[in-house]
Amino acid sequence: MQKRFKFTFYTALLILITLVPLAAQDAEEDSTGLPGDNFSLQGALEMFKKANSPEEFEKLINTKDNNVNNLDLNEDGDVDYVKVIGKKEGDVHAFVLQVPVSETENQDIAVIELEKTGEESAVLQIIGDEDIYGEQTIVEPSEEEQEEKGEGADTEYIISKKVVVVNVWLWPSVRFVYRPGYVVWVSPWRWKVYPGWWRPWRPLAWRVFHPLRWHYHRHYAVVKTHRVVRAHKIYAPTRITSVTVHRKHSANVKHYRTTRTTTVKTNKGTVKVKTTKKKTVVKKRR
Repeated sequence: MQKRFKFTFYTALLILITLVPLAAQDAEEDSTGLPGDNFSLQGALEMFKKANSPEEFEKLINTKDNNVNNLDLNEDGDVDYVKVIGKKEGDVHAFVLQVPVSETENQDIAVIELEKTGEESAVLQIIGDEDIYGEQTIVEPSEEEQEEKGEGADTEYIISKKVVVVNVWLWPSVRFVYRPGYVVWVSPWRWKVYPGWWRPWRPLAWRVFHPLRWHYHRHYAVVKTHRVVRAHKIYAPTRITSVTVHRKHSANVKHYRTTRTTTVKTNKGTVKVKTTKKKTVVKKRR
């Protein structure tokens, strides 16, 4: 009985030692090496969905236990505070997510773009900034359906996103900004001046933060189409970037843009990785 216990214990220990490095390796493969690894666009949309107002939304994305924000752009060892700056033009709203990098510089992380499309309908997307994510990264609410192909061990589970624009009119924060008398929320906080409830924390390592944010991906899809065109036109001319952040991450951004890795995961555990490399064409002088 004792021998059997030892065998079982050491077998389990050996399996654990083998699996932990593999899990860490998977996390490293998913990392882009860019600041965007440390801010969940999907998580931000989930917080916007839960919030009752843009002010509450700002608090939710800066709450440690929500695992949305893990940014440290100025590398001072503390997670950055992300402020929300609202912009409005008619029925069009833009909510800029911005980090005070220093006393003189700010960096846009992303923008939530919202448009009313009917009496009781609205559409939104969040756009990750190209200096933070390597390219403009568009995320929106989605509906999923799962297709199953093959049999037995050869079965492939493929999640296909329906091309359906989700109506976000019933989200409390959306109803709040479209009510009569709404005053556009512009965060009053700035570099070294933050709300009393906020306490910065040490940023988590990527392999720790990645699993904590993954569950937000279930109901949000990365897409290539700008659906909220009018709101994007409001935001684009006012985009703010930090020279310091751009300089610090320019090499990694360039590498990302020339070599991209796309990982597709299903709830059945299938992982597909596709890597695309851009070709550099050198023209010969005549």
